[in-house]
Amino acid sequence: MSATVSTLLKQINPSFSVELYEAHKEHGQEASNGWNNAGTGHAGLCELSYTPDYGEDGEVNVDKAAEIFEQFEHSLQYWGSAVRNGVLKNPKDFINHVPHYSFVYGQEQVDFLRSRHRQMSSHHFFKSMEYTEDREKIREWAPLILEGRDDSPVAMTKVSEGTDVNYGALSKKLIDWLGQQEDCLAVTEHKILDLKKTNGIWTVYIKKLSTGETFTRKAKFVFIGAGGGSLPLLQASKIDEAKGFGGFPIGGQWLISDKPELVEQHQAKIYGMSPGSAPTMAVPHLDTRIIDGKKSLLFGPYASWTTKFLHKTGRVTDLPASIRPDNIASLIKVGLYNLPLVKYLIQQGTQSFETRMGELRNFYPDAKTEDWKLIDAGIRVQAIKKEDGDAGIVHFGTEVVSAADGSICALLGASPGASVSTNIALGVLRKCFPGMLKDTEITDRLSALIPTWNEGLRDNSMAERQAETHAQALTALNVIS
Repeated sequence: MSATVSTLLKQINPSFSVELYEAHKEHGQEASNGWNNAGTGHAGLCELSYTPDYGEDGEVNVDKAAEIFEQFEHSLQYWGSAVRNGVLKNPKDFINHVPHYSFVYGQEQVDFLRSRHRQMSSHHFFKSMEYTEDREKIREWAPLILEGRDDSPVAMTKVSEGTDVNYGALSKKLIDWLGQQEDCLAVTEHKILDLKKTNGIWTVYIKKLSTGETFTRKAKFVFIGAGGGSLPLLQASKIDEAKGFGGFPIGGQWLISDKPELVEQHQAKIYGMSPGSAPTMAVPHLDTRIIDGKKSLLFGPYASWTTKFLHKTGRVTDLPASIRPDNIASLIKVGLYNLPLVKYLIQQGTQSFETRMGELRNFYPDAKTEDWKLIDAGIRVQAIKKEDGDAGIVHFGTEVVSAADGSICALLGASPGASVSTNIALGVLRKCFPGMLKDTEITDRLSALIPTWNEGLRDNSMAERQAETHAQALTALNVIS
């Protein structure tokens, strides 16, 4: 998000001076890192958590999936224009074609997926979606899924135009470009210590970690896109809008296989149904991952309880240190009102390797223990806030918190933030730079980068426009199926 907001601002207003500070030794090594997320180009194509409910007509409601699809279109358009403009080179370093599937088993789930396909394929966003209950067709699409499976009902949908994205590599490419621009700076091993506002200007206190030197910088606008590290910095700003916010960290793990015979059989991202009390970010999926040109298989995620806010640079004191008088009630109520979630996290964190393999075998029944290994994934700090007078509500999406004067903005929360980062950046522009969007020269530049940034694509009347811009983006990114 920091990379996207920074580069987009510089592109539409070249007069801006932009400085980006990263605490890690490299950019994009926390939540954006290739192994710290599933790399799914979240477009609502396969994620069953975006279509969780039946509507009044007895059919699955697909409105959320359409919303996510439209948001991801902004990302594809921006990345495509960045490739054409030379901002992003060698797109295969960060985005590759991988079909997206949804897979279910058992009659109840099959009925659900059939309704979901019926509703989605009637929308122009998803008209290419295929559906089958035929085992031979499923075996053709994803052979591992049926190996060793019993004869209970199964069903699958397929969308060929899916993607696998290495968000860490994408972030680095955007930041490398930014650092080469006039009046711009992008550095690592620098930690933001504090923020104070005086007479409309922010003073940012920074520590150079390699030497211990501290210094300050002045800024008219500050964007906090530090993943799990965003909440402490937002609290340090002391803006009224930050009051009441807390953070609920959830750790993650993946099962990974590099066995060539398996990797070559599975060219897919396949999502299933969320188990019981699992949060939506823990929906099981078996994925092709392409990182640094190498293909692997990933299954998970497995959630765990943690008090750290960052995977690589976090501390066990992060959660206790975030407690304030204005958010302590919310944090306490998380435990009281979300007992199924707490129980789920404890169970996930204490399960054995073989138990984890058992969950994989729900997807791939013939999976062999010796072919897989367990790795740690990223940490997602879910936003907790007061809402409608109640406290302790865990938000599994993305929260953009900005001051009333638009001088500071922070990103809290988790998936699908990376996938829809461009759409979120547009939201930051609207909240914090409304006057700039009245400048036709700037909006013309924005339209050249993201053609439909101010157009709604969901209406059927926009089907031709959406198809045109979609094809242009995929062609530039070289991910046409």
